[in-house]
Amino acid sequence: MWGTSMTMQDNEPGTTGELEVTPVRMPDPAVREHKAWGPNGFVGLLVGLVLVALGIVGVAGGDGVLIGFGITALVLGVLTLRGLMTIAPGEAKVVQFFGRYVGTVRTSGLRWVNPLTSRRKVSTRIRNHESETLKVNDLDGNPIEIAAVVVWQVDDTARAVFEVDSFVAFVHTQTETAIRHIATSYSYDSHDDAPLSLRQNAEEITERLSREIGDRVESAGVTIIESRLTHLAYAPEIAGAMLQRQQAGAVVAARGRIVEGAVGTVEMALARLSEREIVDLDEERKAAMVSNLLVVLCGDRATQPIVNAGSLYH
Repeated sequence: MWGTSMTMQDNEPGTTGELEVTPVRMPDPAVREHKAWGPNGFVGLLVGLVLVALGIVGVAGGDGVLIGFGITALVLGVLTLRGLMTIAPGEAKVVQFFGRYVGTVRTSGLRWVNPLTSRRKVSTRIRNHESETLKVNDLDGNPIEIAAVVVWQVDDTARAVFEVDSFVAFVHTQTETAIRHIATSYSYDSHDDAPLSLRQNAEEITERLSREIGDRVESAGVTIIESRLTHLAYAPEIAGAMLQRQQAGAVVAARGRIVEGAVGTVEMALARLSEREIVDLDEERKAAMVSNLLVVLCGDRATQPIVNAGSLYH
């Protein structure tokens, strides 16, 4: 069975667990592109026109032999002209002979191939596919909205034509599948035990997305050039709650930084007072000084100073 499996590596001392994604395995292609014989078409055009002209002259001659010769030349001329085909830059023609793949012609211009073959045009231009906004659950189970744009190109025309029913629809479907899988494999926001998240590690996530889409569409002869997330947000029903959570986390982080700085400032003040022997404070007065400094440094509002006009203890 082809598919994707996920395993979680055990945490070791000094390391963090990381989600390991097994590469997608697709069936081996039954056919691969190779070059078909397609010489310059102007020679075939000239030969075909000459045969048609000779056929018309022979039929118009009225003699039995000439009429037979003219009909034969006319049929050969029409077949020769049927072998002509034009190829524009950025496209290729897949050639089949009674259902059997005989090769692909990529050289642009007027070309000539076996007139009994059938030809199918395949665009090799670079294409964009912008996915719809998908609603999925991230690794933590939170509903999120995600969308991406994928830049892709047909690399093997034989596989694109014969390995799948429609390579365009195949790319669209596999792109959506890969986006859903990536979204459910990572958390929206990073946590202490999560090395990667969708929001903070966009470059790493898009690289893994490109790799997974490329693995999925390789059997169709398609190469993924680039993929980028174009939309990433919490679902509307939890967006407000998650915004409050992010704000609370930012407040806690800011408070932690303020307290850390305040403790360092108090420690430095006490050390300087003791080092320079400006005043000798007992443990109770040190505690009071520490409390006052922390209130001044960590308070949300500016404190109102009170000048002590008496002694230290009154």
